[in-house]
Amino acid sequence: MTCLAGRVDGYEVRIVGRVSSPLTDLSAAPRQGDEGGPEADLVFDPAVAEALRELAPGSEVELLTWLHKADRTTLVVHPRGDADRPEQGVFTTRSPDRPNPIGLHRVAVVSVDGTTVHVSGLEAVDGTPILDVKPALEPVADR
Repeated sequence: MTCLAGRVDGYEVRIVGRVSSPLTDLSAAPRQGDEGGPEADLVFDPAVAEALRELAPGSEVELLTWLHKADRTTLVVHPRGDADRPEQGVFTTRSPDRPNPIGLHRVAVVSVDGTTVHVSGLEAVDGTPILDVKPALEPVADR
């Protein structure tokens, strides 16, 4: 498999929107949405407006983002940035720094107004590219 600047054997990722958030400083952002992630807007490209059909307030969704400020060379981290904890490979952590910095955020839909979706509990910083939205499923333990 050949990887060339965002393309893997002809595959490419399309940004469908961006996060509009009061969070602008990466170091001040909470590590997870349930740790104080504020309300934010997901502003979608009008070209994908039809994809938002039936998205309703009260639903929970999994938001996939491109963590554009992440360090893509990082392979090992101290979990949660705590130097007292032993290093782990990034694939066993939720670190934003990783070879392909895809963010996964479970958020609640507060309102939908055209191509703007207002959500709660999002720790992504302002301007973060949105890759996709999927309905949230119950935890594996509940299946």
